[in-house]
Amino acid sequence: MKILVTGASGFIGSHLVSKLSSLRQHEIVCMTRNVKSLNGRFDGQIKIIKADVSHYRDLLKAMTGVDIAFYLIHSMEGSSKEWKKFAERDIIAAENFAKAATECGVKRIIYLGGLSNEENIANLSDHMRSRMHVGEILKTSSAKVTIFCAAVILGQGGGSFQMLQYLVERLPVMVCPKWVLTKSQPVAIDDVVSYLIKAIDCPKTEDKAFDIGGPDVLSYFDMMKRYGNIINKSIKIIIISFLTPRLSSYWIDLITPIKASLATPLIDSLKYEAITKDDTIKGIIPLQLKSFEEAIKAAKEEKPRKSEVTKKERTSISLNSKVLLLSLIAISVMGLTYYVLDPKPELFIANWLALSALWYFGIGFSIYFIIKSTRLGSMIAGIIGWATLAFWLSDTEYAILGHSFLAASNLATNVRDLISIAIAGLVVVASHNIFHKIRVYQL
Repeated sequence: MKILVTGASGFIGSHLVSKLSSLRQHEIVCMTRNVKSLNGRFDGQIKIIKADVSHYRDLLKAMTGVDIAFYLIHSMEGSSKEWKKFAERDIIAAENFAKAATECGVKRIIYLGGLSNEENIANLSDHMRSRMHVGEILKTSSAKVTIFCAAVILGQGGGSFQMLQYLVERLPVMVCPKWVLTKSQPVAIDDVVSYLIKAIDCPKTEDKAFDIGGPDVLSYFDMMKRYGNIINKSIKIIIISFLTPRLSSYWIDLITPIKASLATPLIDSLKYEAITKDDTIKGIIPLQLKSFEEAIKAAKEEKPRKSEVTKKERTSISLNSKVLLLSLIAISVMGLTYYVLDPKPELFIANWLALSALWYFGIGFSIYFIIKSTRLGSMIAGIIGWATLAFWLSDTEYAILGHSFLAASNLATNVRDLISIAIAGLVVVASHNIFHKIRVYQL
């Protein structure tokens, strides 16, 4: 058969194509908007076609002669401004796909949607409501549609796994919202792909929808604890009620490679219980499902896919990180000279001591998260750099006006300030570079 895989460059699609190609039973066509993203990823027997689901004529070209089409497209990713429009893009894409499938005589459509136990659709998150709507639209085509509904999918490259991995591995203490206590049924990516592939030759799955999940029912809190056990790390988790999904997504954006625009719909979905209600699929397609621990170990053993960097960089992320770390250490040393080089009584009053303690805490905090390769570390370093730069610039006014911002100065302290200004400038520049480059290099 001729099989079309949409979203072939994505998390699910890439795993599906790899498995299908290893079987060598069918003609595989990968559809993507960015052909370069698939170059060298699959063997020469896989045909790659450039097409955009928002362009109907592209779909007609891609779906001509196709027997089975896997619909693995979503519009969650993109900038935060564009994210609010993802539901509209999903509807347009699904309508185009259903219409093109009918016109091209596609026999089957296999779709992977989201799992939720919320019965009132109006109460669902925008993401989950859109996933359900897409499934209904696809069923309007003449093709026989199979829908699989999954909750948290664990695998290398998946947003849920990456959130779990980086939060646990990078944070000694986590402050989490209530949604981490909601129960779900995580499933391994290998098991999801097995369901998708076995449905091809299983007539009993035609025109039906199935819930799929792994053998464990866990909250995200449980998952974080069990992940910590796997890597032999003890973590402390504090639950608070006022941390909204939006604030949580920004925090995840700063700690993990997951963009806030993708973290927001993922977190919105995790607010609702997602446990399989119907186990019919286990009788139709029996699988030895991986446990949570087995899924995590398999994901960690899989080599992460490297991001393609096409833009030429003047300075590398490694060089900027070294410059930033050395600059932060240097300004902390220069700060100590205030108490060693001609110390003034004014420096030992409570306010200045408290400010100095906060400044050193910020430097230590940023160094820790820079070493952990997070955007949070470079952001804090940038704030410290700008504040320090402003302070030392103010303190050099002695050279012009004859008096100092902090206390009486002399030539030695002014030379010290000028050196410190240069170092603080390096902190600002390096932190800015890292903040904008690090997401590309985090894997």
